[in-house]
Amino acid sequence: MLLSSRNIVQAWDFTRQLNGSDEEIDKIVESEKKKFLGIELAGRTLGVAGLGAIGVKVANAALSLGMKVIGYDPHITVSNAWQLHSDVKGVSSMSEVLASSDFVTVHVPLVAETTNLIDSKRLGKAKTGITILNFARPGIADEEAILQAINSGKVRAYVCDFPSNRLKGHPKVISLPHLGASTSEAEENCAIMVADQLRNYLEFGEIKNSVNFPDMHLPQGNAHRMLVANANVPHMIERISAAVSNANINILDMLNRSRGEVACTLLDLQEPAPQAVIDEISAVKGVLKVRVLDLK
Repeated sequence: MLLSSRNIVQAWDFTRQLNGSDEEIDKIVESEKKKFLGIELAGRTLGVAGLGAIGVKVANAALSLGMKVIGYDPHITVSNAWQLHSDVKGVSSMSEVLASSDFVTVHVPLVAETTNLIDSKRLGKAKTGITILNFARPGIADEEAILQAINSGKVRAYVCDFPSNRLKGHPKVISLPHLGASTSEAEENCAIMVADQLRNYLEFGEIKNSVNFPDMHLPQGNAHRMLVANANVPHMIERISAAVSNANINILDMLNRSRGEVACTLLDLQEPAPQAVIDEISAVKGVLKVRVLDLK
């Protein structure tokens, strides 16, 4: 956002090609610097699409720069909503984000719902002079639609982390070589995070940052835990809990979450579920897998 708002990349390219004495360079700089006139961030509106861990931090940081911030995320979690500053205004559609923002940044996974989230139809409703930043995934923005919008003057600049033949060389596109997590610290932290999350799934049935399953977390008490993955259809909780109750087993705690067509149920039981209960739940139409974990 800083690079694009002040035309830093273009200005750097310009100074690298200067020739002549220092006095001559000074004169050229003074006469040509107006070509790189930028805009202030303070008072401008930033639209944030995707209010996960990163999107929330970006939104909150933009407020400290004096920007107005609007956010869009139909799937925001309660945890992330608590972290979001109260001055961030929520909107109900991507079209509204584009129509109301001077800058838009996307922080969403690439799934069917977000493919071409920024397309020609939505860009047609965008605010003229908008700058779009995409450090999420290349398929979220339609490159051809972006270039057409740039060439028409609708989009001021496009900044992304995914170079392509279509984008490279365009004077109003800043494409970087996928540097989002390219630090030695980030690579180490990512490896630790993946290992921790995999261990928590294997040992405690917890799910975090899955591509296609909901986040699942229950406090790790002294219980016999069961994790059921199933289709997101009616009566699943009823059938699962009935199988447990019919075996005269007390449910100490339970969590059910869904994501799209898939749902998960975590149950903490007072005593181990016998194989007959596991088999009964596994036989329910729509149940994908049953895992049993002993937290004692």
